Amino acid sequence: MNLKNFAKKLRLEVLHMTHLGKSSHIGSILSIIDIIAVLYGKILKINPKTIRNKNRNRFILSKGHAGAAVYAALSALGFFPHKKLLTHCKNNSTLSGHISHIKNPGIEFSTGSLGHGLSVASGFAYAGKLKREKTKIFVLLSDGECNEGSTWEAAMFSGFHKLNNLIAIIDYNKLQSLTTTTKTLDLEPFKKKWESFGWKCLNLDGNNIDQLEKRLTKILKSNEQKPSCIIANTTKGSGVSFMENKVLWHYRSPNKDELREAIKEINNER
Repeated sequence: MNLKNFAKKLRLEVLHMTHLGKSSHIGSILSIIDIIAVLYGKILKINPKTIRNKNRNRFILSKGHAGAAVYAALSALGFFPHKKLLTHCKNNSTLSGHISHIKNPGIEFSTGSLGHGLSVASGFAYAGKLKREKTKIFVLLSDGECNEGSTWEAAMFSGFHKLNNLIAIIDYNKLQSLTTTTKTLDLEPFKKKWESFGWKCLNLDGNNIDQLEKRLTKILKSNEQKPSCIIANTTKGSGVSFMENKVLWHYRSPNKDELREAIKEINNER
């Protein structure tokens, strides 16, 4: 699979979905698109036939408000029909704004209340070690939810138990809710914090598909006896210039004119 084309497809899908459903968080969704494209296009190696395999790789989207990105990826992989995406965030749809596993095959766990995903992923990883399963647990967090105490409790637990089957990726777009992460509750020195809890931690460009693919592939093959953390430096609203680094797009959905402009830009029609 061409991962850059896959990421482009996902960007177009989520723009349409949030426009039709008049839903929020398009900025947060776009910041993780490249990460989602690499995970679902190359790393996770899941499909509708293997989703019940006990040794499957598992993914939890802890920043559940960006669920549209995962819905779009799963549809592209054949987990449910494309037309279902058009119901996103509408009445009676199973594709809620915050990601839900209910009647949505391929989703391991519903999230929305920030700070829960790493705890659940740590439990999955610990159980997998006890059962000697050949599985990797991936979890994608927001930077804002690293303000939550439960995130650090899970980090301490995972480091102590040397859960080398656990890979956390943090969407470090540096904006949360109404302002910057620095003004809300500064996370720095971020990398050193994770390392002090017994994690292997590295920084990379979270909107660079080549870097993501190379590093995640290397982690899968690593014999490191500790959990791994990737601090993925991203741009909120990545791929659409008028949405980039704008806190406004944490809550807004694109109107018709904005959708048209965004599509033109992604398709390089300017």
